[in-house]
Formats: sequence, structure tokens, C-alpha cells
Amino acid sequence: MTDRNDRPRPPVTSTSIVVLALARRIENELGAALAPLDLTVGRLGLLGHIAGVPGVSFSELARMSGTTVQSVHGAVKALVGAGLVRDLNARPGSASTIELTPEGTRLLDQARQAIAEVDERLFGEAADPVQQRLGAAVRAAFLS
Repeated sequence: MTDRNDRPRPPVTSTSIVVLALARRIENELGAALAPLDLTVGRLGLLGHIAGVPGVSFSELARMSGTTVQSVHGAVKALVGAGLVRDLNARPGSASTIELTPEGTRLLDQARQAIAEVDERLFGEAADPVQQRLGAAVRAAFLS
């Protein structure tokens, strides 16, 4: 395909590729914003799931996170070691009941503030108009 000047036209833009590129940019921005809190996007996700579902089990966390129970066990063990969560039934053979500690709640609040700053930078009033519209469309899609 060429235009009138016999130059190749740019390829048709794939929605999937555009969304993937934007997702990577967002993940990089979030990673940088969360680093001072010693959090990764993955650890933030686990903290959010634990906060959102009090008493959540390892199996439920694995389903919500799209990962294995074994991976969740390792990640939660690290969160317990950092004093961010506790397992109310930490006995072999018994179902676990995981919840945030006060420190975990404080850290999640700080992370939410960092996320709000990233959202504002990427999709707020000073952001690129295309990204503003995209942010508004995503929010609208999940409100209904």
C-alpha cells in the first residue's frame, strides 16, 4: 500500500498492540511510583485482593491473581515476613484466613496515593488528549 507520493502508508494500527504498549507504559510508571514503598505491581495486587476480601484463602488469592497456590504461598510468606499481612489460622492442614496488618493497611493507603498520582500524570487534565479520552472511556466502561 502506498499513498499518492508512492511512499508506504503506516500500517493499520492494532487495538491490541496499542493497548499492550499503553499497559507496559502504565506498568513501568506504576513500578517506579511503587518502588520507594518497596512494592511491586504484583505485591500491590495481592495486598489489594487481601484488603478487598477479608479472610481470603490461598486458593481464592490464586484464582484472583491468575497464578498458582504455590506462588501465592511464597508471596504471602514474604508479606507476612514484612509485617504487612497475617494468617489467622497458620497451622498445617487447616484453611488459612489472611488479612492485612495495620502496617499493610498504611502501606496500601500510600500505594493508592502513588497510583492516583500516576493516573493524574497519564490520564489527567495535563495529559495527552488521546490518553485523557482513553482514561475516561475505560472508567466509563467499568462504571456500568
